[in-house]
Amino acid sequence: MSQIPKELLQDCSTREAFCFALHCAECGTAWRSRPVRFSRAGVDPPNEGKRVIFDALYKREKEAALLRAAAEAGKAFNQCPICHRLVCDHCFLICEELDLCTSCAARLQEQGSPVVPVMGEKVSSV
Repeated sequence: MSQIPKELLQDCSTREAFCFALHCAECGTAWRSRPVRFSRAGVDPPNEGKRVIFDALYKREKEAALLRAAAEAGKAFNQCPICHRLVCDHCFLICEELDLCTSCAARLQEQGSPVVPVMGEKVSSV
C-alpha cells in the first residue's frame, strides 16, 4: 500500500517526540513509527511569545511526522480487496489470482504465502 490515511494512525506523541501507531485488523499486532524528536524538546520557553512560537512549531513538526509515519506504515500494511481491512505483512497473503488477508483466504479457500513470514515460521502455503 502506498500510504495509510493519516486519520487511521493512533497518536502516541509526547511533548518530547512524535510517534504514531497502527494495529493489524487481523492479528492485532501494534506497529509503531520511528519516534521523531521535537526540535525544542527539553527547552522551556522563556516567555509567552516564545511559548506561542513553540506551540506553532510543535504543530508543524507533528504534522510532518504524521505524514512520514503514514508513508512508513504503508510499507508494512496492506488493504484486503475483499474485506477492506488493513492488515500487516504477516497477515496478508500473496495468492495465485488475488492477494488477500488470511481470514478472507481461509474463507474463500485460497492458498498463498505471507508477504513477510512471522519469525521462526516455516514459509509455506496456507
